[in-house]
Amino acid sequence: MRSTFSAHRTYSSLSKAFYLVLALTVATPMMVSTALASTALPASLAKLPISEQPNWLDWSESVFAAAKAQNKLVILDVAAVWCHWCHVMDEKTYADKDVRALLAKNYLSIRVDYDQRPELGLRFQDYGWPATIVFNGNAEVLAKRAGYIDKTELQSLLTNLVKSPVAEEAKDKPIRIAISPELSNGLRKVLQTKHIDSYDSVQGGLRQAMKYLERDSVEYTLLLAQQGDKSQAAQAQQTLTAALALQDPVWGGFYQYSTHSDWQHPHVEKIMSVQAGYLRLYALAFAQNNLATYASAAKHTVSYLYDFLRSPKGLFYSSQDADVTPGVHSVAYFKLSDAERRKQGIPAVDKRIYPRENGWAIEALATWAMVSGDGQARAMAVTAAQQMIRVRGVRDGHFQHDEKASANAYLGDQLAMARAMLALYSLTSEPSWLSASVKTSDFILREFSESSGGFRTHQRVTKIDPAFRQNSENINLARHLNLLAQYSALPRFRLGAEHAMRYLATPAVTARISTEAGVLIADYELANSPLHMTVVSRGDNEKAKVLLAVALKQRPAYQRVEWWQKDRGALMDSGVSYPVLSEPAAFVCTESRCSLPSFTEERFQQLIRALTGSTAN
Repeated sequence: MRSTFSAHRTYSSLSKAFYLVLALTVATPMMVSTALASTALPASLAKLPISEQPNWLDWSESVFAAAKAQNKLVILDVAAVWCHWCHVMDEKTYADKDVRALLAKNYLSIRVDYDQRPELGLRFQDYGWPATIVFNGNAEVLAKRAGYIDKTELQSLLTNLVKSPVAEEAKDKPIRIAISPELSNGLRKVLQTKHIDSYDSVQGGLRQAMKYLERDSVEYTLLLAQQGDKSQAAQAQQTLTAALALQDPVWGGFYQYSTHSDWQHPHVEKIMSVQAGYLRLYALAFAQNNLATYASAAKHTVSYLYDFLRSPKGLFYSSQDADVTPGVHSVAYFKLSDAERRKQGIPAVDKRIYPRENGWAIEALATWAMVSGDGQARAMAVTAAQQMIRVRGVRDGHFQHDEKASANAYLGDQLAMARAMLALYSLTSEPSWLSASVKTSDFILREFSESSGGFRTHQRVTKIDPAFRQNSENINLARHLNLLAQYSALPRFRLGAEHAMRYLATPAVTARISTEAGVLIADYELANSPLHMTVVSRGDNEKAKVLLAVALKQRPAYQRVEWWQKDRGALMDSGVSYPVLSEPAAFVCTESRCSLPSFTEERFQQLIRALTGSTAN
């Protein structure tokens, strides 16, 4: 049933969109000279000697100005430290002397690291890693290629573009953003059908050549299962069980994906988006199904994060390479024991630290700590968040991407940390985490909003970095801002959620969205209030903590959990007038009603089941 959104649902659009477009600066001869003298290849990507690489430059306006002045084209290589085929392309393609000669004569060559420049990684992520994009001097895209390209194919592409520098694809036409943030009935039905039709009933997961947990799809399936859909419950279990084949049985954690349309041919890089995403999903599934295999997968992922991707100060690194020797497949290596692996060496860990990856890890660890009571996961999440605020937090609430004081900021960093801090508020009931999430979310509203609808990936817009709205970021932002509006009673966050949702509700956008399930989740959450569970006590005591643990362990995909301790003052927005009784009590509220107080763990669980139909442990 689609209901009205009490109190917070009276707004239909943002009263004001905050955005900034920077004028394209003119490159001076000195700037051009500096750019051309630079070999700006990140050290972590420099697998070959400089003499065997193209003259890689930084992504900058001065490079395009130089290309235009010299009548050259620009080639961009988007790579990743952990990417096996990036290493192979370096050794087999870019190291070729004929390729390098062709590039030196007719091109200026740029390489960026996917993690270091997320606005470019997201803009070109559909082309896989490595991604190869060719531009003219006006920064107009002429050609795009996905994945590994051998030397012959690349030479042919580069030669043909020099002869005829014409774009292979027509420019995208401007789209008219939807007026309403709610999906039309017809569009919702189309997306629901797409979700059902994409399921692989034989193997589990999506019906495609690469097998992995598409996180929105699995979460939407869990949501439908929570509502009593038995077929979706079976689908979720089949998929989550099949994906356990991607676990590293020795060190824990999950490999990125499997090829051959099954789960038995893994590509063995371990990146944070996979570790955090899978940990959160298995935590949600464990809360719903209480299966030991899900708990085991979560515990082993926590162990992997602690042992391999955690810095001495408690922050998280971004990835671990697939290869012990760059460019050489290591599938056989990952079949070895711990001692046998260590004898050969350990695949390199990319020790750069980013707010986005840390936010993902913190939220996932907090979610697992909620449903399991895992003290180690809780401590890891709290420590990482505290350290990230200390080392990358800026006074106005935003997070700096890396150790450099860059003029640009990225939506992914802010969003991941805002979600993480809201999760920590649910876990710990510490009001400071809610305040911190509000502050960072306000920065998002000020700096990333596009006037027509949706939010762009990066703060500063230029000719070479035009405004670009990434679908999954807008999905996650719509969900976050909507939930934050519930916790805070600040209407601007509901308005921001609707602003993101209007972009997602645009048919021209949804037509090319591969994660239709994410749009359906956001649509559902904006139309319904979360399950609201509150523990009320006069202070901190053990009985209240037991009741709070019951609330946290329910963990449907969409819930609000708070602990009101009278001596700390009022909640930011209780939404309900709770009595302070002689002993700790718990209340559960749904869209239309609230329970009587529960004073025992058993009674609280009974009321939750009675009001929601939940079968969670």
